[in-house]
Amino acid sequence: MDRLPFDTGRVVRSTQGRDEGRYFLLLSDEQDGFVQMADGLTRKLNHPKKKKTKHLKPKPVRMETLKSQLEAGQLLDSDLRKFLKENGLGIEQPLCKED
Repeated sequence: MDRLPFDTGRVVRSTQGRDEGRYFLLLSDEQDGFVQMADGLTRKLNHPKKKKTKHLKPKPVRMETLKSQLEAGQLLDSDLRKFLKENGLGIEQPLCKED
């Protein structure tokens, strides 16, 4: 079985840390074992989370337009939340308050 790549727009599930079990969208391709990710709720586009790929599980779901929208500056946090919710992976409010 081939492993799914950690590429921009891929949905991943966190397997370690305080965000364990949460779903995120990748904002960057894998570099040196790390990726940048956001979900539009607890991790916004202006402050993405940097996480090791060994603590993530990639899903077959991708947001195909994410990379082009991100480069054009047209991507909003609400777009991320909407995409995750439409695919049954979103949550209504944060699990913990992050400052």
